[in-house]
Amino acid sequence: MNAYVFPGQGAQFVGMGKDLYENNAEAHELFERANEILGFRITDLMFNGTDEDLRQTNVTQPAIFLHSVILAKSLGEDFRPDMVAGHSLGEFSALVAAGALSFDDGLRLVAARANAMQKACELTESTMAAVLALPDEKVEEICAGIDGVVVCANYNCPGQLVISGEVAAIDAACEALKAAGAKRALKLKVGGAFHSPCMEPARAELAQAIENTEVHAPKCPVYQNVDALPHTDPIEIKANLIAQLTAPVRWTQTVRNMIADGATDFIELGPGKVLQGLVAKIDGTVAVSGMQ
Repeated sequence: MNAYVFPGQGAQFVGMGKDLYENNAEAHELFERANEILGFRITDLMFNGTDEDLRQTNVTQPAIFLHSVILAKSLGEDFRPDMVAGHSLGEFSALVAAGALSFDDGLRLVAARANAMQKACELTESTMAAVLALPDEKVEEICAGIDGVVVCANYNCPGQLVISGEVAAIDAACEALKAAGAKRALKLKVGGAFHSPCMEPARAELAQAIENTEVHAPKCPVYQNVDALPHTDPIEIKANLIAQLTAPVRWTQTVRNMIADGATDFIELGPGKVLQGLVAKIDGTVAVSGMQ
């Protein structure tokens, strides 16, 4: 069974999507439509911008979404997913690719999400840190004992977690994690604490936009970040999308559940190869490939 997976923030690179734009008429049209919807030429930044341009949240998120979704659409009849999932932002790409959201609505929600997250980042001095070579339970236990806001945000693969929260709490947690034997506990170059309680203002703002957007039953199950389970009911999909901003990305659990449900081939659609690497670390017996 084919499982298509869609990357999240951090996978972007200058030149992403340019081949599609230049060599596929439908892709060209969709990129131009995105420029109109967003009110600026995101294609100029994607194809010819700087790394700094692409690191701005209001550019990064729609850029990755567009690359992933337009790639899926360019496959036409060859895009036959038995199940889909996306990492954080990638969940929106997965929902559009599976037909639960229209292209236009998906892009508008991603743009709204990026702006809401940016505003939330400016309210609290917060950050994230990567933690290597400690069991999930140990990281959870240490975070729970730290004063201030610090939580597990991304369960990426066994032995690789990302924690998220207030800067002082993250600093304290990193020291405690290293003392407990973590191979690394290193702060990331991000503007805020994604997938933590610090994103509550963004969740509240985005909730209204999601509630007002039409969600259809997807053509295949969508495994969502908040519970790592397959969903096809539009009401459940909406609720999980709203919860996603302050809840952890359960990627390890998602991939394991997809495999348990019959996934044998994982295909990453979008920039980079991050998810291919994570899937291979979660289960080395499945086939992994990608397109970008």
